[in-house]
Amino acid sequence: MKTNRYVFWGMTQSTFIHIFLMGSALTCLFPLFWMVRCSFMTIETVFVDKALIPHHLNLGNFAIAWTKGNFAVYFLNSVIYTACVVTGIVFISSLAAFAFSRLKFPGKDIIFYMFVAAMMIPLPGFFVALFVLMTKLHLINTRFGYVLCMINMGLSMSILLLKTFFDKMPKDLEDAARIDGCSKIGIWWNVALPLARPAIAVIVIFNSLNVWNEYILATLLLSDAKLMPLQRGLMVFQGANSVDYPVLMAGLTMAAVPIIMVYLVMQKYIVKGLSGAVVG
Repeated sequence: MKTNRYVFWGMTQSTFIHIFLMGSALTCLFPLFWMVRCSFMTIETVFVDKALIPHHLNLGNFAIAWTKGNFAVYFLNSVIYTACVVTGIVFISSLAAFAFSRLKFPGKDIIFYMFVAAMMIPLPGFFVALFVLMTKLHLINTRFGYVLCMINMGLSMSILLLKTFFDKMPKDLEDAARIDGCSKIGIWWNVALPLARPAIAVIVIFNSLNVWNEYILATLLLSDAKLMPLQRGLMVFQGANSVDYPVLMAGLTMAAVPIIMVYLVMQKYIVKGLSGAVVG
């Protein structure tokens, strides 16, 4: 009897947990579904058609947003910025994390704690100093200046995460690589980086989200419309199409889909990366 009672209580508890999680998932997914739904409607039917799936699909909204909204330029800029920033962060943070984990040099702990302390400063706290520095370097309103600033924003968290992985890397693997003739750079490239793939995947996802959705820094550093990333261009587009909801939703859908695809492709690494386990 007592065993049956425990089984019944366990099943009841599991059922309520699953219902709660399903409700939370639907709460998060429904606004995305509604955005995509409205993007296929017309301005005449967006408030009239109450069906979950529109009776008449209008694909012209995406063409209008892509051409008249200048989304082609904004989209390409965001792809360039995201690729350059994420590549730079992975390269620099992996080298720095490997040095903090495996090398001995004066002031190592102090420098590392300075990187960790930088995570405690809110992002707007950097803006004044960052703007003054970029102005003196003549990097305002340039792609390189914006990419450089975004790389700087993502380094602290990435170094901390990768150092956790490299600290758990077995010393025997490093010794074996050294016997095979690998230098420190060779060990970093051939041993450390392959083991840290889950952590690198997390870094790619988080920093891709940050760069793709970044708006404030782009507004501060970029004024040329040809250099604007997608989110900055989206705000300009919203001002011009604040009443045309289907076209606006089409633009939002195009802005959201790429980063959602990146997340779906790399989601299996998130738990492994955040747990800090070394995977061969």
